[in-house]
Amino acid sequence: MGEAVQESLQAAIERVGNPVELMRNQARRAFSHGFGFVPAEFTNWREEALAWHTSCVLMDQSHHMVDLFVEGPDTVRLLEHLGVNSFATFGDNKAKQFVAVNNDGHYIGDCVLVGLSDRSADLVGRRTALDWVEYNALTGDWDVTVERDPQSVERGGLPPKLYRYEIQGPATASLVEKLTGAPMPEVRFFGMTAFTIAGKHVRAIRHGMAGQVGFELFGPWADGPAVRAAILDVGEEFGMKQVGSVAYSTANLESGWIPGPMPAIHTDPSLTGYRQWLPANSAGSLAGSLFSRNVADYYVTPYDLGYGRHVKFDHEFVGMDALRARAEGPQRHKVTLVWHPEDAGRIFSSLWTPGPTYKYFSLPKARYGQFQMDEVLVGGRRVGISMDCGYVVRDQAVVSLAVVDEEFARPGTEVRVVWGEDPVSDKPAVEPHDQVEIRATVEAAPLDSFARTRYRGAQS
Repeated sequence: MGEAVQESLQAAIERVGNPVELMRNQARRAFSHGFGFVPAEFTNWREEALAWHTSCVLMDQSHHMVDLFVEGPDTVRLLEHLGVNSFATFGDNKAKQFVAVNNDGHYIGDCVLVGLSDRSADLVGRRTALDWVEYNALTGDWDVTVERDPQSVERGGLPPKLYRYEIQGPATASLVEKLTGAPMPEVRFFGMTAFTIAGKHVRAIRHGMAGQVGFELFGPWADGPAVRAAILDVGEEFGMKQVGSVAYSTANLESGWIPGPMPAIHTDPSLTGYRQWLPANSAGSLAGSLFSRNVADYYVTPYDLGYGRHVKFDHEFVGMDALRARAEGPQRHKVTLVWHPEDAGRIFSSLWTPGPTYKYFSLPKARYGQFQMDEVLVGGRRVGISMDCGYVVRDQAVVSLAVVDEEFARPGTEVRVVWGEDPVSDKPAVEPHDQVEIRATVEAAPLDSFARTRYRGAQS
């Protein structure tokens, strides 16, 4: 018997009749940082999340992200065609946050882009941006080859091609100097450098998930154990903690990065071929109180997500004209919503008190779909979308990252987040429950003043 043909995303949408219904009932995990490969906790997630503020931490990012390696004479030309970013100075040992949009200027995906040479690159992150680049590489007139290295849960027992470790926290500079025997290099945010650790050549991106000083280190998988052992050995002097997958999942709430915007790919007739190429399971799962049969109500732009600084009109790229037009109009803004403690407490106490029971809020990360989309209201009117939520240990606060209309983006503005689904979807993580409105206060994103004012610096 022949191998079964996998259903395409286009076929799945046609079978179900609506992309929203397809995604609302997808049985997919909300997130999978190192699922089955990185321990949930080394000590406990509270202390681990505090350690990136008080000392330093080691995060193992080797297993949960996807790598797409692109190589060939047209590597930069392809990426320039698809990315909103400027590529004027991109090449070997250069890195940037790559952002792609569709023809209407709506977000498709973002990822970390690393120049491995002047004609090869590695795109690292969620599959949305990587799928888009791979499809265009395979179907367009580009002199490139592509190789995908999936998440470890999909790799069939084989190891990753690269190890990827992150070291982060206020003691990182001292740790790096002791580890390498050299002064801490002057590298701006998303700049690249190289270290020698345990006799191994290690590439490093000045980057960090939690908004603190840090480096993302990577190299051949075979070198990983020696590099890791050296980091932990030297790190003991600086109070280093290893961070498990539970604490790691909350880091973006502090750095202000929204990890799960929905890609705008579901209805555009010009993307039919792309949807026919994508497998149905790439659709991801949609969760939250925002319920609309119009999938475009879930779409965002780079400006909504705070990526306007990446948009450069110095080159021709997909969606350029649409983004140029959008740049002139009103924009939604990315913010942090700090949930009212008493209202957040009612979600939990509803489990053991008479009356309505609200959607279970999992600590410390409460996202229950790959695309978390909760309504943000003012005066009963939708003014934004809350897109990722959880508990920040340092601030002892329940927060969410959201995009809201410009007039409601000022810090101190009071809004309400609708928590829970109506109608309740068929996702395994969703139990029968009632919706509830949670008072919240608009604050900046990143929430942490260090991340907001000193951590990023200039970048392109």
